[in-house]
Amino acid sequence: MTSLYVAVVQAAPIPLDFQAGIDKALGLAREAIDNGAKVVAFGETFLGGYPLWLDEAPGAALWDHPGTRALHAIMLEQAVVANDERLLPLQELADASGAIISIGAHERVRRSLVNNQLTFRPGLPVLDHRKLVPTHGERLIWARGDGSTLGVHQAEWGRLGTLICWEHWMPLARAAMHNLGEDVHIAAWPTVRESHAIASRHYAMEGRCFVLAAGLVQTKDDLLVGLERVGGPDDARELLEAIPGEVLNRGGSLIAAPDTRVIAQAGEGEETLFAELDLAEVAEGLANLDTDGHYARPDIFELTVDTRAKEGVNWLN
Repeated sequence: MTSLYVAVVQAAPIPLDFQAGIDKALGLAREAIDNGAKVVAFGETFLGGYPLWLDEAPGAALWDHPGTRALHAIMLEQAVVANDERLLPLQELADASGAIISIGAHERVRRSLVNNQLTFRPGLPVLDHRKLVPTHGERLIWARGDGSTLGVHQAEWGRLGTLICWEHWMPLARAAMHNLGEDVHIAAWPTVRESHAIASRHYAMEGRCFVLAAGLVQTKDDLLVGLERVGGPDDARELLEAIPGEVLNRGGSLIAAPDTRVIAQAGEGEETLFAELDLAEVAEGLANLDTDGHYARPDIFELTVDTRAKEGVNWLN
């Protein structure tokens, strides 16, 4: 197979209300698959919504802020967990259609939250990628991932992997993923602003792969409506109402080829991008640049990746 039809779903999440978000994602994914897509990509934390209050609400980072505490408690209660039955319809859609669905979510691991980009694969378990380093204010909500979720899916047409947001500015993370030989890479973002588009297109060139840069559309009103849906307290509402501005995540999703050219570009509203990828371009591009092969110097530079899960506490019998 040298041709692959793909989709990037640029849509507004339903913040805080995870079941409603799953239902919306299911409908959008089904629509993209019905239109022929074999890979469907959603943006960072589509399930649960991006926690915009950490960047936008004055005082959100203050110690013991009551609104921040209230929102954190809601996220812990709502977040997906491993083998979450609420996600079964997405797996069933992947199984029935043969398509791959990549979607971001807040996941609860024990009593902490992590940022996970879930890849639903036909006939196989979900492939997790947990964000290695939450960026700046995100450290107020997410724990770090580890090397156990750095990996790719081997499809009949090639390999697919994903990184989240500013992981695309982690040179060693990029080098590790390039070593895994991606043909298609999903770059999950809260919004694909200019610097994010540059990082996505650079990744396509450096990794000699197609990049699906998936962003969200999200407003202050979305947050307030989501809070009302889950019955959030006044402290949380007051924090969200203090956010200046209205439209906070502005989409900008794109699909880039291995030579960096943009083959599909979204605007600022809700839409689904489609593109036909000619996978032969991957091998053709490797003729002059293979950063993990003939353009590497393993005699000078060496990278070790620890893929062991780091539980922190080991219980021995």
